[in-house]
Amino acid sequence: MMDFYGWPGMGWMWIFWILLIVGLVLLVILLVRLIGGGRPGRGAGGARTAGDSRAREILAERYARGELTAEEYREARRTLGEPGG
Repeated sequence: MMDFYGWPGMGWMWIFWILLIVGLVLLVILLVRLIGGGRPGRGAGGARTAGDSRAREILAERYARGELTAEEYREARRTLGEPGG
């Protein structure tokens, strides 16, 4: 009969350590995505955020209330990066 430090025990220990390391790597990746926003290219201006969407809503509301002229509205849309503004 083999003891705890024999071959069968070592086989299970290797599997345990491999799974532990893979789990830690996945946890680090998840944390980086959560902290970084989870969107590739976000800092490069590629993806729009929820804040951009809200800014466009506010802009449309102000234009609808007559607070902005058509030219001011188009300029603001160009500033937000919308096509056809």
